[in-house]
Amino acid sequence: VMAMLQNIPAVINRFLPSSRQELARFTSLQGLECIAPLVKTVEETPQPVTADLSGEIPSWINGNFLRNGPGKFEFGNQKYNHWFDGMALLHQFKIENGTVKYKSKFLQSDTFKINSEHDRIVVSEFGTLAMPDPCKNVFQRFVSWFEMQKPTDNGSVHYVKYMGDYYVSTETNYMHKVDPETLASMEKVDWSKFVAVNGATAHPHYDPNGTSYNMGNSYGRQGTRYNIIRVPPQKTNDSDTLQGAQIICSIPPQDGAKPSYYHSFGMTENYVVFIEQPIKLNLLKIITAKMRGECISDGIKWEPDHETVIHVASKQTGQLIPVKYYAKPLAMFHQINAFEDQGCIVLDLCFSDEGGVLTNYQIQNLRKSGQALDEVYNTTARTFPRRFVLPLTVDSSTATGQNLNTLPYSSATAVKRDDGKVFVTHEDLHLDDLVEAGGLEFPQINYAKYNTKKYRYFYGCGFRHLVGDSLLKMDIDTKEMKEKNTFLLVLDAKSFTELGRAAVPVKMPYGFHGVFASSKQ
Repeated sequence: VMAMLQNIPAVINRFLPSSRQELARFTSLQGLECIAPLVKTVEETPQPVTADLSGEIPSWINGNFLRNGPGKFEFGNQKYNHWFDGMALLHQFKIENGTVKYKSKFLQSDTFKINSEHDRIVVSEFGTLAMPDPCKNVFQRFVSWFEMQKPTDNGSVHYVKYMGDYYVSTETNYMHKVDPETLASMEKVDWSKFVAVNGATAHPHYDPNGTSYNMGNSYGRQGTRYNIIRVPPQKTNDSDTLQGAQIICSIPPQDGAKPSYYHSFGMTENYVVFIEQPIKLNLLKIITAKMRGECISDGIKWEPDHETVIHVASKQTGQLIPVKYYAKPLAMFHQINAFEDQGCIVLDLCFSDEGGVLTNYQIQNLRKSGQALDEVYNTTARTFPRRFVLPLTVDSSTATGQNLNTLPYSSATAVKRDDGKVFVTHEDLHLDDLVEAGGLEFPQINYAKYNTKKYRYFYGCGFRHLVGDSLLKMDIDTKEMKEKNTFLLVLDAKSFTELGRAAVPVKMPYGFHGVFASSKQ
């Protein structure tokens, strides 16, 4: 390697890519507030209650703010192990004429019903393995260890929208259609009845005409595949759910036995961008987890010896473009935005340089206090907003060793290596003040106006704790943190800080994601 480097002119040495893992950013905070109240079981509030407001909500905000997340962490004397495992509790904040009414209901999933009926955990979740039925005899309990685990339909991750209907989703093949007004669970929908996938993300993308795009894995005769799914914008019949959905592109993984875990993906006007990161699903371990007495999460590992691979597919043709992009090992859960400019894709993501975060969000960690809680936080790598630039026109005639990013406003690099691969390095979209704020996650843009378009501002949560403790406004042009509004962790006031800086004193667990169903844009 050194001999090869010596033959390259020094003038371009600064563009040379390296797949070496960067040192992840950690912190050394002390005296963190205990957040155990955010991860304890709460009662649902099916009848609306009027919230007391501090501050004023703008008069133009009218509609339902819908939020989703875990709200029940045990059945009988059996407890869930991971934050992601808790039963989905649906929240609604009805905003009307400057007032707010709150209500919540547990999703009536099959998982919730059967667990409630037996007063124990019957269906395994991400970080919790269901134990055999104690009412069975010894032989029956032994045999049950070798039965395939059934996927959960506990839609605790996010609200999504298809063909005008609202659903709550997890990352298995099941979703539940819900009524955004009553929060009633209306219909269980199985992705695999419409397209050949074993699951789908809870973060679809939408074209302006309502066409939806999502991604899901399949494990079949053709081997493991990452699949891009397109769902039409409108129903043919009132009873339609995912009718007309189709797979437009299937991407083979770098390692079929260890495909990557992914939580979201990027989309521009003409392309879908998939990030194949080194958080790996060990399929053999996952398939045999039950018989070995382990849960699904035990089969998911951070493997930083692998590079990150970025795939780009045309939304029109479903074909992958010939070039693939390679980056250092990174751990990404949420993309910010992506757009096309001057023959390049600009891809903005929130990611960290270390991928062991899933383990740190076990419930026992979130309920710690004092020095033990500080240690969990300080061993969790910080996540930051960063930008890649992907040149679309790269072929055999493209020069090696040169930065192919010609965009004057970005310092990100894209260099074709001697092996023909294009290695990309990121540009930070922040200054040191964001490091002090604990990094940023859960990014949001004005989606209806700026998705797939060049933009300037985005919002996110600052993380000077294991959960978001502030709302941040970021200026991409200057990289400045324009605003920082800190809120009490014991209140779920993130979204109301954004919608008028008003804290709502309602007891509820810390949720994952939400949507605002407004009567006005």
